Amino acid sequence: VVNVVEALQEFWQMKQSRGADLKNGALVVYEMVPSNSPPYVCYVTLPGGSCFGSFQFCPTKAEARRSAAKIALMNSVFNEHPSRRITDEFIEKSVSEALASFNGNREEADNPNTGIGAFRFMLESNKGKSMLEFQELMTVFQLLHWNGSLKAMRERQCSRQEVLAHYSHRALDDDIRNQMAMDWVNREQNSPGALSRELASTERELDEARLAGKELRFHKEKKDILMLASGDQSYSIPAPSSGRICSYPYDCQVALSVPALAFCLWGRT
Repeated sequence: VVNVVEALQEFWQMKQSRGADLKNGALVVYEMVPSNSPPYVCYVTLPGGSCFGSFQFCPTKAEARRSAAKIALMNSVFNEHPSRRITDEFIEKSVSEALASFNGNREEADNPNTGIGAFRFMLESNKGKSMLEFQELMTVFQLLHWNGSLKAMRERQCSRQEVLAHYSHRALDDDIRNQMAMDWVNREQNSPGALSRELASTERELDEARLAGKELRFHKEKKDILMLASGDQSYSIPAPSSGRICSYPYDCQVALSVPALAFCLWGRT
């Protein structure tokens, strides 16, 4: 019988020994959701920053840990496939899909001042990387879009180049989380109940994604930020590193559409 918890740790130690750039080492981190009775829920954060959770009914904490490790190991192995690399062909396909989604034209894709052009620039700047390595940047922009920060920067006349330059090398850290939490504190003051509604919605999304075996980084970060904003003193934000692995091959293109969506909604021209 394979011990999936040990196998997952050994997988990442092997990657590190083969020269993988793991900024925070090869340690796999588990986080149990506090509970006195089943079903127990466990999250696992990989060295790349991807987050997965137990996707089955788990009667024990040990079983929850194994369930989380199982889905994380499957995705870790899948991410090694050559199709997970950002190549010229991959970029062309992704940009074409973005153009079709927003009724854009080829000139937009070649102009870095447009939203779709910025999307192309993001992909080309990360050519050769895997989806796991590219996900840190994606998650940052997902959060900026969700939080309303991209819209605010556009209203302040910030150019896409300025935003890309600032955030392209920015890891998700406590500074970003705290700033977004303060934004939600202000939002709650202006519209009482907004925070609790968003938190309830986020928790539903997180549970649905977890039970479906999907990658959870974006949903988990949202919950962490909202919990911080709610002033729950017993809640501390975990600080995973970078990255994401899609759950299944078909999830890949959906995930890559998010930065394009964020920039296109930020303004087509």
